[in-house]
Amino acid sequence: IMAPVGGGGLAAGTCLSTKYLTPTTEVILGEPENVNDTYLSLQKGEIIPVGTQPTIADGLKTTVGVLNFEIIKENVSKVVTVSEEEIIEAMRLIWERMKIVIEPSCAVPFAALLQNKEYYAGKKVGIILTGGNVDLSKLPF
Repeated sequence: IMAPVGGGGLAAGTCLSTKYLTPTTEVILGEPENVNDTYLSLQKGEIIPVGTQPTIADGLKTTVGVLNFEIIKENVSKVVTVSEEEIIEAMRLIWERMKIVIEPSCAVPFAALLQNKEYYAGKKVGIILTGGNVDLSKLPF
């Protein structure tokens, strides 16, 4: 199962519910490269504050919370970082195929899947699509 990560609330909740319902299911998080604090924090083993880089996925531009980080650290298989261009492409593809307008933060885990399709081939993958905060007059595609 894949989810976006910013402050970590949705990610931690995904970890806990997944572990309870299907303990063998892998949890993978998607995060923008420009604000990759969770990715860096997991590598270092302590919280690294989010940087000031701009990102189209502004809903994820927050530092992972202390309690959320502890849950994520114990239960996430990996965090995949994606570029701004990959986020926009994922938004566009969901619009083209599903006719759903999603916010950039929501597109991040799908962009992570598209980045490494071979890894997910033949697997059942669930992606949490969340958030509808998008200004239709400013769609990036």
